[in-house]
Amino acid sequence: MLLAAAGTAGSVGGYDRAQLATFVWVAQGLLAVILLWGWTDLADRIRTGDVAGDLLRPVHPVTSYLATDLGRAGYAVLARFLPPLLVGPLFFDVYLPTRWSTLPLFGVSVVTALVLCFGCRYLVNTTAYWLQDVRGPMILWTLGSGVLAGLYFPLRFLPEPLQLSLWLGTPFPSLLQTPLDVLVERDSPITQLGLVALQLCWAVLILAACRLVQRRAERRLVVQGG
Repeated sequence: MLLAAAGTAGSVGGYDRAQLATFVWVAQGLLAVILLWGWTDLADRIRTGDVAGDLLRPVHPVTSYLATDLGRAGYAVLARFLPPLLVGPLFFDVYLPTRWSTLPLFGVSVVTALVLCFGCRYLVNTTAYWLQDVRGPMILWTLGSGVLAGLYFPLRFLPEPLQLSLWLGTPFPSLLQTPLDVLVERDSPITQLGLVALQLCWAVLILAACRLVQRRAERRLVVQGG
């Protein structure tokens, strides 16, 4: 569909056909690495009361769950990210970076996106401290993150004022759109650095919010049955 959108002109939204093909294949691999959806481990432990055991450990829950998520992502890189990178070029003309700085910057961007996505998922899960049933927040997160992170279409297809509003006002573009734009070299090196710096800022803010919400939740935690 994206290649069709490029039409006979061969480009759309500042992406050529090879960049669009790379965008799609790498996005499918990154989806499992950053784990945009499907994580309810913390919410399940809050609902059952098992989270009380987490609070007795010497490591802060945010740090503990983040370390676990980083280990999971490391396995996903091998099992889920590399296969699309190998299969995609067999069927499509893909874009290969031309700048020496792109791959290191892409690596930093992916790790930052992973940490940021974990923080967002953690916040969604912590709503269980107040709601018990997190299906509502999870549905909102699933619907919103897929569209606003650039999974279904590049956010550069949107009007520029809306793009700026999403990038500066929400963390969603930093989850997926930014790493992909860095890899396909959609922007100049200076702009790429700016996007990754914005990612880092969002990651710091969201992790700080996780700790704040966790501290407030512990003040009102009621263990099931007690």
